[in-house]
Amino acid sequence: MTTPTGTLRTGEPASARLGTLAEQGATGALSTETGIVYLAAGHVVHVESAVTPDLGDLLTHSGALAPDGWWEAIDQAGRRCRVGRQLVDSGRLAAGALELCHLGALFDAAYFVLAHDGPALRFRPGAAHWLGAVRSVPVDTVLRESRRRRELLHRIWPEPAVDRAPLARVPGPDAADLPVRRGRTLAQVDGVRTAAQIATALACRTFHTLVELRRLAAAGLVTPVAPLVPVPTSAPAPAPASAPATVSAEPGPSPRPAAPDEPDTALLRRLLHALEAL
Repeated sequence: MTTPTGTLRTGEPASARLGTLAEQGATGALSTETGIVYLAAGHVVHVESAVTPDLGDLLTHSGALAPDGWWEAIDQAGRRCRVGRQLVDSGRLAAGALELCHLGALFDAAYFVLAHDGPALRFRPGAAHWLGAVRSVPVDTVLRESRRRRELLHRIWPEPAVDRAPLARVPGPDAADLPVRRGRTLAQVDGVRTAAQIATALACRTFHTLVELRRLAAAGLVTPVAPLVPVPTSAPAPAPASAPATVSAEPGPSPRPAAPDEPDTALLRRLLHALEAL
């Protein structure tokens, strides 16, 4: 059951709660341990996760949109939750290109939020994302696509630790001997970056990066970095560090990015060619 403040029954799976909200035609934001799903009239309109590049990263790092244009749209329309519409109305981005990139970001984030079906934590009725409406997707479609991606990745390599842990290279073939996309992905593995950080560096969707990383893991070329085990000591424990800042339940756009790595424009060209054909 949901209380007036939006708190959910403990342990209720996110997929089950989303199904109920879809039946109710609900509008608001469902929070889980790994992200937030935004709904409008029972359909998914946006999904946000801290472990995937957001829409702004994908658009600006790929070269589809200048960073100044992205931040100008946020400044002008963020408070009104119309950033997407502002990008189109200002002529900075074609509606079709925005929609395709938005759907890619939505399904990327949904994989992390829903594929392992963690518990739903809270539903905030009426909450809206600052991006605004771009394209709505039925809940069943989002859940089905998340399951499909999980099953595909499992077939490639069954260890899900590759998806989130920092990754290290294992001595083997040089990146030049691999397919181009896989070689570029391997070149970003440094023992510190996670899959999401590698995807951001490549201006690539997280799922495409996960496919290549799992293939590299299956070939024995990358491995998750094991967490350090603390060494017992008799010395007095240090004073506790300050508690980390609480993450806002209503996240805003990412901070202004530093200069991106070499953009991957191949995806952009394919999308634009497809739009021109349509």
